[in-house]
Amino acid sequence: MRMVTKDDLDLDKLPGHIAIIMDGNGRWAKKQGLLRAAGHERGTRSVREVVEGCAQLGIPYLTLYAFSTENWNRPKLEVDTLMRLLVSSLKKEIKTLQKNDISLNTIGNINSLPKKAQSELEEVIKKTKNNKRLRLTLALSYGAREEVLNTVKEICLKVKNNIISVDEIDESCINKHLYTHDLPEVDLLIRTSGEQRVSNFLLWQIAYAEFYFTDVLWPDFTQAHLHDAIFNYQKRERRFGKTSEQLH
Repeated sequence: MRMVTKDDLDLDKLPGHIAIIMDGNGRWAKKQGLLRAAGHERGTRSVREVVEGCAQLGIPYLTLYAFSTENWNRPKLEVDTLMRLLVSSLKKEIKTLQKNDISLNTIGNINSLPKKAQSELEEVIKKTKNNKRLRLTLALSYGAREEVLNTVKEICLKVKNNIISVDEIDESCINKHLYTHDLPEVDLLIRTSGEQRVSNFLLWQIAYAEFYFTDVLWPDFTQAHLHDAIFNYQKRERRFGKTSEQLH
């Protein structure tokens, strides 16, 4: 079957915010007879492909699930490899980010990362903060339940201290206290590797997102696969609770 190309897409109907659960690095490595670390290393190529692809299309927001709160439970060697790759990738890709006018952002419990990773993140965020073409957000040591829990605690504390009243708590109030307070809701959620679950990722923000699941393992995911996901998204009718008749 012919792969979808950029020319097949309606550039007036692009998703404003794409979020991706990058899954399948370990299985890719196993299929190749390699250590899991090799899969994670190969996966960085797909990150570059997708980031550049989104920038070229004009997608304003891209969020990548890079490391979850649950991932800390993986073998120490794998966690150490992921942290090393994070630092080395940030150093390598700073030129790509600058060339493509991409700013870097992070969400999650960043303070739990190794100091070297925190330092590298801060430097790249600072250097790219004025870039406007694409906002790239890395979800690191991120868990949606933890995010919601922290949000509830912050709002409760403000109510307790009479900063806001209970009557002021609405969706807008909650949005302002999430890690993603300066990001729009997700339009398209992509998950690779054939798994069909959201794995504690952006539970509040994907309330009306379109889901796209593909069997392609993350290290094999290319711009062509990204175009296919967007093409599929563009064929759907997003009703947000309304009827088709109301929309048309």
